[in-house]
Amino acid sequence: QVQLVESGGGLVQAGGSLSLSCAPSGRTFTSYSMGWFRQAPGKEREFVAGINWSGDYTYYADSVKGRFTISRDHAKNPVYLQMNSLKPEDTAVYLCAVTRVYGSRWESDFDSWGQGTQVTVSS
Repeated sequence: QVQLVESGGGLVQAGGSLSLSCAPSGRTFTSYSMGWFRQAPGKEREFVAGINWSGDYTYYADSVKGRFTISRDHAKNPVYLQMNSLKPEDTAVYLCAVTRVYGSRWESDFDSWGQGTQVTVSS
């Protein structure tokens, strides 16, 4: 089982930036993708961004494309989510997760989850 620990959340004004990190530990798979999801109060969890094992393929939800950047240097290093031009509607708990399904953005394909970190964007 992979353990995931997110960090970097906080409070920021609209238009500002935050950087999140997700550190995997424990058993690691030789080939897996990682993703960021978010869940706002009263709303369903939604996909935000994903990255493959080698870090050379990234994909995003339309709502964050051009503003957020997911990255990783190596399969065993943390995965980062750089969030720029933040909007109040980006306010949510952000969670990272692991999947063996290449390029997936479906919650059901992800089988290990972190506990999440709160991001709050004030207007």
